[in-house]
Amino acid sequence: MGFFAERKKTKEQKRALEQAQIENQIAKTKANTMILNARISAAEKFTNTGYSHGGASRSESWAKGYDDESLSPSSDIEMNRKELRQRTRDLYMNAPIGTAAIKATRTSCVGIGLKPKPKIDYEFLGISKEEAADIQRLIKKEFAIWAESTLCDICDLNNFYELQQIVFNDWLMNGEEFVLMAYGEKTSYMPYRLRLKLVTADRISMPGSLDGTYDGYDQTTKLGNRIMNGVEIDKDGKVVAYHISSNFPGENGTTQTTWKRVVKRGKNTGNPNILHVFNAERAEQYRGVPFLAPVITSIKQLTRYTEAEIMAAVINSIFALFVSTEDGEEVEGFSGVDSEDDDWDDDTYPDTSRQDNEYRLGNGIINFLKEGEKVEAVESKHPSGNYDGFVTAFTTMIGAALEISPEVLMKKFTNNFSASKGALNETWRHFSTRRKWFIDDFCKPVYELWLAEAVGSGRINIPGFFTDPLIKQAYASATWTGPAQGCLNPVQEVNAAVTRMEHGLSTHEDECAAINGSDYDDNVRTLMNENKSLAEANRQEE
Repeated sequence: MGFFAERKKTKEQKRALEQAQIENQIAKTKANTMILNARISAAEKFTNTGYSHGGASRSESWAKGYDDESLSPSSDIEMNRKELRQRTRDLYMNAPIGTAAIKATRTSCVGIGLKPKPKIDYEFLGISKEEAADIQRLIKKEFAIWAESTLCDICDLNNFYELQQIVFNDWLMNGEEFVLMAYGEKTSYMPYRLRLKLVTADRISMPGSLDGTYDGYDQTTKLGNRIMNGVEIDKDGKVVAYHISSNFPGENGTTQTTWKRVVKRGKNTGNPNILHVFNAERAEQYRGVPFLAPVITSIKQLTRYTEAEIMAAVINSIFALFVSTEDGEEVEGFSGVDSEDDDWDDDTYPDTSRQDNEYRLGNGIINFLKEGEKVEAVESKHPSGNYDGFVTAFTTMIGAALEISPEVLMKKFTNNFSASKGALNETWRHFSTRRKWFIDDFCKPVYELWLAEAVGSGRINIPGFFTDPLIKQAYASATWTGPAQGCLNPVQEVNAAVTRMEHGLSTHEDECAAINGSDYDDNVRTLMNENKSLAEANRQEE
């Protein structure tokens, strides 16, 4: 045997050996898979442990049809956000329960507007209490110049407190709101340049997506950043910019749709160029979820049920009669319901044969039926007697999901004082939480930007404001007051407030804010003026 023949034989033997090893491995893998499947099957049937007995069960009948797949926030939220926004806005416009839930939250959290009360940390700054009080009064007056004017809005339509209502309403309906920080020109009647421009959430979208739909595929920029549904994120997950569409997605505009990239913060100052008002519920969540998202199905079904009951009530209010005949032939000549304007004299209807052949319904009308005919009334079983109880149970469930008690949601306080007060207290905890989120995301950043401009322009003299973040924070500190919880029994609740203050459990300032949303210092100054005027009036009478 030659050298090449021997070499060929060796290669064939090696190839055969390798093939045998591969087949052997495949056989082992199949055997191990069969054993594993058998063990899993046996475990599901006989050895369930922990949560597999309940919520994680795969063998129970209720669980076999349970589609429970949940993935990343991008898959669970971003892929569905457009539909959630549209349906939430529809429920706000067309479903009473949806409207009530959003408006009750907006009115209680923001109301006519959240107003800042400067609280300078004078002890840290090393200034006297009197000096701090003077600066606080000046800040309050200067802020009113800007905030109470519609010139703070780049569209010159709403003042700062009206903008709060719009931003909060959009936040609830869309899950988020965007606010651009713009700067206009100073004028003789507006010494501040800061302007706010509201941008609806739909316009923050993936560049190139004309209808605003997110398909799950992100874009990569030249810098290596990732654009996820209009939000540009760096490799560390930090938001660096937002991409804003020039037109509302899905609407045909007169101009071509383009996208503008807005950097989140200024490179030198760190001040925000755009605010993203939303609260995340999951890690790695970059866009907001509409307020009504968890209860969209429930509200829609309840609305349909209510509409059906209303229609049934309308139909039931109409007195329906059927004329039956022995031969089953159609009855001809029914002319509808008689009205007061109808005149049945012979001058109007000279053809008496037409009157004899017509059936009419009306006040005092007597129809003589022909032989073999009879009249039967049809009664409806609607509206259902269980309607009120069903709606109450449903609104309780919806309110629980939204953290709004049914009494507050339906504006119906029919229980005793203790129960109603408890319901109001629980709901107020939810309102307070959302108010705090809103202050941190919108009110506070805007206030700090305005104060920086006021100091920079020299209208407010604060030494060291731009040199040390601690000094800036000490001067920019403020509390925000808004709508109060209200009183169900004013006498009893005011007495409780007095008792809390007497025992050091609360302050005059906190109680003023809680009872009617007023400012304690303003109340004291007003009372001093009133008492002075009253004393002077009494002396004049004497």
